[in-house]
Amino acid sequence: MSSTFEVMWTAGNGPGTAVRSGGGATVRTVVDGPVRLTVVGECGATEEQLHAALGAVAAGQWVQLTRWPGSYWVIGDRPGERLVAGDLAGLRAVFYTVTGDTARWASRARDLADGSPDLPLLAARLVATDHWPDRSLYPGVRAVPGGQALLLTRGLVRLIDVTAVPCRRSLDEGAPVFGQALTDAVALRMRSGPGPVGADLSGGLDSSTAVLLAAPLGEVRAVTYSDPYTSSEDTAFAIRVAEHAGVRHQVVAGGPAQLCFDFAEGVPAGDEPCLSVANSAMEAAYLAPVAGLRWHLTGHGGDVVLSIGSARFVGLLQAGHRREAHRKAVAWARAQSTAPGPVWQQVKDASAGYPSALAHAADQVASGRLPAPGRVRAWSWVQLGAAASWLTAGGREAVADLLRQAAHRAMDRPAVEFAQWDALHFTGACSRAAAPLDTSRQIRPEHPFLDNEVVRAAFAVDPFDRPRVFKPLLAAALPDLPPWLTGRQSKGNFTPWRIAGLARHLPRLRDFIRTSPLVTEGLIDAGAAMRSLDVLARGEDSMGLADLHMLLVACHWLAHPPTPAPAAGHTEGATRC
Repeated sequence: MSSTFEVMWTAGNGPGTAVRSGGGATVRTVVDGPVRLTVVGECGATEEQLHAALGAVAAGQWVQLTRWPGSYWVIGDRPGERLVAGDLAGLRAVFYTVTGDTARWASRARDLADGSPDLPLLAARLVATDHWPDRSLYPGVRAVPGGQALLLTRGLVRLIDVTAVPCRRSLDEGAPVFGQALTDAVALRMRSGPGPVGADLSGGLDSSTAVLLAAPLGEVRAVTYSDPYTSSEDTAFAIRVAEHAGVRHQVVAGGPAQLCFDFAEGVPAGDEPCLSVANSAMEAAYLAPVAGLRWHLTGHGGDVVLSIGSARFVGLLQAGHRREAHRKAVAWARAQSTAPGPVWQQVKDASAGYPSALAHAADQVASGRLPAPGRVRAWSWVQLGAAASWLTAGGREAVADLLRQAAHRAMDRPAVEFAQWDALHFTGACSRAAAPLDTSRQIRPEHPFLDNEVVRAAFAVDPFDRPRVFKPLLAAALPDLPPWLTGRQSKGNFTPWRIAGLARHLPRLRDFIRTSPLVTEGLIDAGAAMRSLDVLARGEDSMGLADLHMLLVACHWLAHPPTPAPAAGHTEGATRC
């Protein structure tokens, strides 16, 4: 049977009980005696397929439940055992706590939290991104990393791997599989109900592809943001794509009031810092024409599944292909107009592996001997940026200790595999954190590039079997896309727009930093952070802009407690294990 519930469902009460929640996402449950299967969200399985999958539940073949198109949670029950799974990207998150013989699980960490956020962990993520994927920002609340699932059995709580990426395929072999998976993902959204669908159309390859795949299947209303600080080339491409696809298109012209870092009052807060909060005025303006539509397509995740980046040089060196790694790293450095020598040294350093990189980063943070800032850096396991220079002595020790813990637990992995999953999980977390904002704007985003089968198909393609062109997998996978689009080698950025926003909102942003618990609790040096803020706001440099963006949204989040979820229908589940 089917019901409609709120997107942020929370939990179920033990094997054999239904999932309960409070109004917006589709919940479907099928039952055969003691065996039960529930999917929550946009799942492409037919009713017949769900009933047939009860056999997989009974046999404990859990991966089979994650292979349908769409983005959804899945809960499978068989006697004595329950599976709770999100998706590979972490967009559909699962959190849990264990107290005695009881495990509680939910889709939002805050629903399980009993206390304030973990400030040292928040500082560590600002400095070194996320090397603690099994921890939430709330003490005692564990996270299930994307690609894993929570398995609750009598007397045991454990995580199991459900990534199931196929064996490596060549570009020629893998491109059609990826193209079909992405086409199916877009088609699912277009065919899931009546009425028009909204869509981002930035002019980049990813959002343009989503619009072009969607247009033959139904009415699409595309929106583009433009102002004097954004890329006119992107806008021109967006207009050309809309005309080619024959879709309704609105270019929303912004001004000073839509600049970044406005942090408008009344913007809802979620369970974790959200980068999009800094863009709230801009997003409110350009999304207004498509508010209330049944879905809103985006290109989020396209960069992750279509690009490899400089991690491939480290991967080649790890695989013993030193000459090829050197040749490609040098060519890449020259294309970036930077000296090849330092880039090659970075590649060699990274080839020592993940645990070594974490331990080295811990030593650098603890001593304060940080890498010299550079405009072009090759990929590394731990990117220490400007935020590391803002730490106090106490902050350095707290972050270094967390990095040492991560090093102690880390296992070596192929560089490209790590880079792909790390970027995927970051993108999934960003999209997940924006859910309260989306809800407040009456936007229901769908991210086809983040669907499980799309990710699997992309990650199966040999990263070393790709020509030196921008996103070669896309053109190979979807040959009917216009060559003038897939041949585009440039990409606009929002750096001037963000710098202008810093300048416009500078006094308020300084106050954000000065009064933040990260400062008052002795982790961040307000003076150091504000000096970076002042330099960036004057447009003297752009290094550290991404780190400052993350710091500011963290400060805003700490000053604005999460907005409570609607009470009706929300429960916190408990499974005796």
